[in-house]
Amino acid sequence: MRTIGELVKKFARDERGLETVEYAIIAGLITVAAIATITAVGVLVHQKFQSLETAMGGGATP
Repeated sequence: MRTIGELVKKFARDERGLETVEYAIIAGLITVAAIATITAVGVLVHQKFQSLETAMGGGATP
């Protein structure tokens, strides 16, 4: 029977699955960057439409 110390050492040396974790981190970072970019573009588009609506005299209708 193995001791807990031996199991911990074996777990620390085991590198299987490490690439999967790295790929998951990269995918997460790409996802966060994509969401930030889409949100920023959405805000800019919204501002452009509001300025266009104001220029056309809209938005102040009672």
